[in-house]
This record gives sequence, C-alpha cells and structure tokens, in this order.
Amino acid sequence: MSEKNHTYQVNVIWTGNTGTGTASPAAYSRSHEISAEGKPTIVGSSDPAFRGDPARWNPEEFLVVALSQCHMLWYLGLCAKHGIVVTAYEDAASGIMQEHRDGSGEFTEVVLHPRITLADISRREEADALHEEAHHMCFIARSVNFPVAVEADYQ
Repeated sequence: MSEKNHTYQVNVIWTGNTGTGTASPAAYSRSHEISAEGKPTIVGSSDPAFRGDPARWNPEEFLVVALSQCHMLWYLGLCAKHGIVVTAYEDAASGIMQEHRDGSGEFTEVVLHPRITLADISRREEADALHEEAHHMCFIARSVNFPVAVEADYQ
C-alpha cells in the first residue's frame, strides 16, 4: 500500500472573554468551542485544576479518549478480520499527567481498561493477543511519547 497524507481541519474559538480579556489569570474564562465542518460543536475548557469549567471537555480528556477510540476501532477491525465476534466493548480509560513546578507537564501513561464480550469465550487468548497489534496500528498510540497499556477484561 502506498503512503498517503491525511489532513484534519478543526476550528477552536475562545469564548471566554468576560469583558476585560486576559487582564489577569482570574479575569477570563477558559471556555472555547471546537468545531469542524458538518459536525456538531463541542464545548471545551481547561481542566478544573487550571480554572476550567468541569462541565466542559478539556484537552487532557480528549487525549485519553483519542487513544481509547483509536485502540477500540483497530481492535474491533482486527477481531472481525480474524473471525472473532465481539458483541460488546466498553472502555474506562485513564491517564496520568504529571505537572511540574513551573506549570508545564506531560502525560506519563494512559491505561485502557476495555471490557469485552466475546460470542465465543474460548477464543479469549486469541482475542487478547490482538491488543498488541491494535496498539501497533493505532495512529494516535504511535504518535505519543508515553506508554499506553491495555488491561482487558473478557466476558
């Protein structure tokens, strides 16, 4: 297969000017809107630890969910390719971000916790082995510089 480039265009609009702009750290809201052509708008903010609105999605959650979604989609596709029937899949993914004294930080790990229901539980070992391939194929997991672990549970 030949290599292809894929371009993703999104719009982020800050909606948090409360009247004085960024006159001080407490003077503005971290609220913003994320949009892309033909898709519903998503309301975002910063993490509540950084003066964000807890009712809105934050970038750190988006990173964890992107890893979870990408892994799930590759995993389901690989299961279908190998004749392993998955009838349910849900993930309670978690990530750890380490904040430094200067306010910077980075993620140190993300752990995916998929709960997978197989039509034939006797294929659990085969199904479990596909997580490694899904991880290798996932565009998002291949792009991050921290470990992404999978701790799957089967039914």
